[in-house]
Parts: sequence; C-alpha cells; structure tokens
Amino acid sequence: MKYLFINSTAGRGSTGRLAAEKCRELMGKGHECRLAYGREKVGCDHIPTIQIGTAWDYRLHAGMARLLDNQGFCSKAATRRFLEQVKQYDPDVIWLHNIHGYYLHMGLLFAYLKTCGKKIYWTLHDCWSFTGHCAYFDFAGCDRWKTGCHHCPQKNTYPKSLLLDRSRRNFEAKREIFTGVPNLTLITPSQWLADLVKESYLRDYPMEVVYNTIDRNVFKPTPGDFREKHGLESKHLILGVASVWEPRKGLRDFVAISQCLGDDYRIVLVGLPPEQIKQMPENILALPRTNSPRELAEIYSAADVFVNPTYEENYPTVNLEARACGTAVVCYDTGGSKETLGQGDALVPKGDLEALTRQIKRICKERL
Repeated sequence: MKYLFINSTAGRGSTGRLAAEKCRELMGKGHECRLAYGREKVGCDHIPTIQIGTAWDYRLHAGMARLLDNQGFCSKAATRRFLEQVKQYDPDVIWLHNIHGYYLHMGLLFAYLKTCGKKIYWTLHDCWSFTGHCAYFDFAGCDRWKTGCHHCPQKNTYPKSLLLDRSRRNFEAKREIFTGVPNLTLITPSQWLADLVKESYLRDYPMEVVYNTIDRNVFKPTPGDFREKHGLESKHLILGVASVWEPRKGLRDFVAISQCLGDDYRIVLVGLPPEQIKQMPENILALPRTNSPRELAEIYSAADVFVNPTYEENYPTVNLEARACGTAVVCYDTGGSKETLGQGDALVPKGDLEALTRQIKRICKERL
C-alpha cells in the first residue's frame, strides 16, 4: 500500500521522530511511504520526503498569524501545490500528525480530504484541533472549547497572536472544516486526550488510543563521556529536556529547585536557545538542542533522574526515552504524563516544589 504522512517536521522533535519511525516501520514491511513536512528535516535520508512550501511561505504564514490570529488559514498557494503532488502520488492511506505549525491551509486540505475517498488517520498530539486558538488549556484552566471559544485567555501563547483575537471565528471555522470527513479515524497517544476529544466537536469520529513508541535501538542505556566532559563525575545529575522551553514546560520550577538542592546536585537542561542559556543561574548547566538521538540517549543515560515539571502535556515521549535509557522519571500529574510512568518513577502534584525536590533526592539516594 501507499502511505502519505503529514507533519510539521520530519525526523525532528517528538512528532517528527514518530512520523519518521512509522514510515520506516511500514517501509520495512514492503509498503511505499512519503513523509510531507513544513520545515526542518533531520535523519530522514532513507525516507522519501515532500517539503510543503518554502521558508518564505512559513515566515509569511507565521507573521500573519502573529498579527491576525489565523494560524492554519494561510499558505494557500503552498497547499495547492502540495495537493497536486498528493494527487500525483495517489496514496491509499493519508496519515495526519501535527497539521498546525504555519505551513498548511486547513480549508483547502480538508476540502480535499472530504472528497478524495482515501482512508485517513489523524494522530492528535495536543488539543489544537478542537480549540479556537491554543494547543493546551490546562495552564489557563479554560473550558470554553466545550461550547465555543471566545476572548481567549491564551492569545499570547502558541500560536501567539500579538494583535487580534479570532478565537471565536477560528473555533467555528475549524468545527466546520474538521467534521464530516468520511473514512477518518482519530488516534490519541493517551487516554487523557481521548477523554477530552469525546467532549469536543470531534466526538463522532471513531477513535483509538495508541501509545507512542520510541526507537529502542537508539534509546537504551548508552555509555558516553558526558559527565567527564562537563566535570560532573561526583554530582547527582538531574536532567530536563524540551524542544521549546516555554513557561508551561516548568523552566521556572527548575530554577527554583536549584536553590533548594545542595552542591552535590547539578541540574542539566537541554534544548535552550542562546538567550535563555544566558539567563540561567550558574548552578544550572544549560545546553542547546541536539538533533542527534544517540547524543540524547547518552545524556539520558548519564543522568540519575529525569525531571519533567511540565504543566500541560499529552503523552511526553521524553519520559519514555529517559526510562528506556535506564533513568527514573519524576513529573507533575498533568495530562497523560502518568500513563508514561513505571516502577520507581514518581508523580507529584503540579507546582509542588517540595514534593518534586523530595522525590528527586529519594531517587538519587537509591542510585548510590
């Protein structure tokens, strides 16, 4: 069979790696695959890919969304060109992943999906598909998505809008566009997200809960010289990893607990841009993002405990990666995080820094 995957990235970030890994799996079984993406391709040398639009298309779409709050309603020309390529490829199955990210026009894409006669899967990695603006709403404690978004309290979060609030119009447009697609099955990586979808306008679609997997040929206990390279041989190493360290990811919580831990502990954060690295206190080792899964596996393996103090989450694959490398996980009780944990890991209430610190010390002590 011929498969077409669509995601904002190819091989980069959790969703990009998941889409690429599924392509490899299917190609290994003799199927033909194409992975279409909006920007950034990493480690996909043996996967046929299609880039949707150009860097200029992406910048224009992002710029318009920042001003007009219309993420997903730009990139008409790029989407039309892409759909012509789709028709030429003529896949049997179309598999959507993250379709937001400033690279597709939702109206054009779903007009095609409603009439193409293909089998369609849509793996939801967040809540954007059924809100008028945001990808997550836990942090704001908002439930307007259940009846109709308006006056969005998270206008300044991804996809950030600096000027207008179109959450009401976006909600109505997305409800009309995303419903009524024949042969569409929704897939969620967590029961938590599935339960939310059942309360949204997407509730009438068949739905499956399929937990994300990781490449265990890569993410496994991996020896390396990370501790020696950074002078951490005698420290309890506390690790945090994120592709974007936005407020909901708990960066402030790491800074706070760094003041409560003694000199025997060292926090290492991976994935920060230069401006955030400069803002980190001296007792935190802040490192830029790595696009090397093997390097990341070495860092996971070097850590005593992986800490994920995110306030909003679906099914964090970083937890899976850390555990696969033999490192225990401590995280907040949010979203589907609890569904990623196993024996020896710890779940603590959101924002409870005392409990977070206590569990970190417990795990480090057990590692001695």
